[in-house]
Amino acid sequence: MERVLRTGPMLTRANATIDTQYSAVPADFLEARALKITSTTPVQPMYAETMDALDDRDAKNLAPGRPVYYAMVGNQIRVHPTPDASYTAELAYYAKLSKLSDVVSSNWLLTQSPDAYLYGALLQAAPYLKDDERTAVWTTLYAAAVQAIQTADERAATSGGALKTRTQAFGVN
Repeated sequence: MERVLRTGPMLTRANATIDTQYSAVPADFLEARALKITSTTPVQPMYAETMDALDDRDAKNLAPGRPVYYAMVGNQIRVHPTPDASYTAELAYYAKLSKLSDVVSSNWLLTQSPDAYLYGALLQAAPYLKDDERTAVWTTLYAAAVQAIQTADERAATSGGALKTRTQAFGVN
């Protein structure tokens, strides 16, 4: 499920020191949401780029400085420019789900949506049980359960008040 789900309960934060061009991500890291430098006043958001874009920036400017851009490189975060000092940063990211085991008997997803686990388990079991005619049923129910989790999260993200439309004249700040 963590291959497709990106919901609020999966968001977490981690603080780190950025003092080199590459830094490791947390062990439960799935996907970056935001990165900001918190040791500056004001706090400075960093901007996500592709690895190729950072290569282009490096080709134009190798001078160290306060990092402004970042890209994911495997299980590391690469920043540009290379830090000229030690900076404290906060990474907001989607974390992996807690794996169920003898020690961990539940997680937020099982508590909130046990049907997703049930239909996922039935879908995975069907081929082993040679119950191929039921595979389509479990696939449909599993997909619906996962979609319902995502939809509920999207609704929750915008609930609690009316959205306000703002207009701005062209060329006016």
